Amino acid sequence: MKVFFDLFPVLLFFVAYQLGGIYWATGSAMGASALQITWLLGTRRPVDATVWIGFTVITLLGGLTLWTKQHPVLGIEPTVFIRWKPTVLYWIFAAILGIAPMVGKGHPIRALLGKQLHLPDQVWKRLNIAWAVFFALLGIANLYVAFNFPEAIWVKFKVFGLMALMVVFVVGQSIFLARHMEEK
Repeated sequence: MKVFFDLFPVLLFFVAYQLGGIYWATGSAMGASALQITWLLGTRRPVDATVWIGFTVITLLGGLTLWTKQHPVLGIEPTVFIRWKPTVLYWIFAAILGIAPMVGKGHPIRALLGKQLHLPDQVWKRLNIAWAVFFALLGIANLYVAFNFPEAIWVKFKVFGLMALMVVFVVGQSIFLARHMEEK
């Protein structure tokens, strides 16, 4: 159920794109993100930092997309902002994962998964680096598709391609982690 909850804005973006185009999709994703946070706060559940970051990025870049459609800025295609959104989100995650250990904040991946997994310190370090690099590469892949292919192809890649890459990476990480898990 949590997976559907987390994917709700992305799935709504896709459906709204199919029904009404990029601007409807953008507004729908913004609304879905706001609804997620409203529901979590209303039910007194914690709002993960990733949800706040996603909400902030979709609000800023989605807002710029909708605003520049109504108020054109010379030389800027309004959809450029929404096409940058996955990259900005992934690069924020990559930066957090990459910078936190350098400033003495430990490994964020360990903070997220440490209760479920018991791994040696060196493995946590490698896992954290792997995720940081993976998010950086996802951002690059998004930019490549967003600015070299038609919008409809990018939307499908954003929803299904990036998700498929994530699944493949998680499966690969699971295989890697299985060799390093410590007994309780």
